[in-house]
Amino acid sequence: MSTSRVSIQTEDFDLSAEVAQLRAGDTGVGAVAAFVGTVRDVSEGQGVQRMELEHYPGMTEKSIEAMIDEAQQRFRIRAARVIHRVGALAPADQIVMVAVTSAHRGDAFQACEFLMDYLKTQAPFWKKEHTPEGARWVDARSSDDAALARWGIHAANASEPPS
Repeated sequence: MSTSRVSIQTEDFDLSAEVAQLRAGDTGVGAVAAFVGTVRDVSEGQGVQRMELEHYPGMTEKSIEAMIDEAQQRFRIRAARVIHRVGALAPADQIVMVAVTSAHRGDAFQACEFLMDYLKTQAPFWKKEHTPEGARWVDARSSDDAALARWGIHAANASEPPS
């Protein structure tokens, strides 16, 4: 477990331990909102045997740090932590965690959702699903773009894998 705001890692994480660390020593925390995403066993009607995630080390962390800064400007949050896993993952494995603390629940909920919408569309990750029919890169979804646009952020998704 790390004390940084962003961690890109192959190892699994413990939500309760991460939240405890995020809250540690801050008596002004009145709310914690957290989201944990897992690998699904079906995508676009096909079974998923495993997923591989790639990223640009350094660029990915910097990008997520900037979005946490943006969340702190938009919402009255006290702290935030984002963990995103990379490498090979199986269905039901945890893939992402966003946890946010604030004095009040509304800011925590909004900041958590804001950060997830950003991660789904703008963080430089590439996902490859392995199905019985073969492997395929996961393309961006227009619904994810619409979710980000409601925060006033309009940007194109990167859907090509790193070369």
